Amino acid sequence: MKVEKEYVFDSPTGKKTLADLFDGRNQLIVYHFMFGPEWEEGCPSCSMVADHFDGTGAHLANRDVTLVAVSRAPLAKIAAFKQRLGWRFKWVSSFGNDFNRDYRVSFTKEEVSQGKMEYNYTTQQFPNDEAPGASVFYKDDDGEIFHTYSTYGRGAETFIGTYSYLDLVPKGRDEDGLAFTMAWVRHHDRYSNDYFAEGKPQQSARNDAQSSCCAENA
Repeated sequence: MKVEKEYVFDSPTGKKTLADLFDGRNQLIVYHFMFGPEWEEGCPSCSMVADHFDGTGAHLANRDVTLVAVSRAPLAKIAAFKQRLGWRFKWVSSFGNDFNRDYRVSFTKEEVSQGKMEYNYTTQQFPNDEAPGASVFYKDDDGEIFHTYSTYGRGAETFIGTYSYLDLVPKGRDEDGLAFTMAWVRHHDRYSNDYFAEGKPQQSARNDAQSSCCAENA
């Protein structure tokens, strides 16, 4: 589907259009990172996804693909959180434009309270006003941009290499009995040395998990 609307994002090097995000390539993957304007930090589950980004950038670039994260949080919050977790991947802010709304990953407070939002190609309830997903775009030789694919909910698991490793070991993902499948996930700087998913985490860790929100809704 041709992208007709003009989107302008805030980046560390100034304003960028959607066309600019391609960085000279023809294919663009946008990861919709859950980080709302009023949030103090990004979603722990999305952060687990993002932990896999830095190692892929050079490989993707050499196959004509650019990977960018987009969040509604203001750029200053994104920059501080990115520095805290030591990431280098490209991450821009959609604060003030309709990009997240148009690609069905941000909802109004009214939609959340009513439990009715369009997410993952259906009308359903989602526990937050931000949701995870990925969208893919193609720019042709004339500079026209087309939206070619989006995936949401559990569809974003393809980005999580950690799960591929866990699927090899005897205990697997070991998520049975948790409040939701990713309840064990923390920001990588908040795991305690003796924490296991089946154990009893400290209260601060439990609160961190509950604030995650990339829960079971798909």
